[in-house]
Amino acid sequence: MTKFHVKKGDEVVVIAGSEKGKRGKILSVETKKERVVVEGVRMIKKHMRKNQNNPQGAIIEREGTVHVSNVMLADQFDARSTKRGTATAKA
Repeated sequence: MTKFHVKKGDEVVVIAGSEKGKRGKILSVETKKERVVVEGVRMIKKHMRKNQNNPQGAIIEREGTVHVSNVMLADQFDARSTKRGTATAKA
């Protein structure tokens, strides 16, 4: 089993890709695929077929996966930015 630098529940920042700069909490980790699901990042739309729960069908929006190498712990990211002198104001 592979050991990653992040685990479920950690707050992370996306450091590469189209979602760069977004923060969120890790919802799940897929060790075999080396990917993580981050809350509010890489939202995808899934079309649901008609069923008893959704008689009309539905379009559900949920999080997609991000490669584990493209995320960094938020604490490390903040420490790095203050060290470089490019700290942004926290809201």
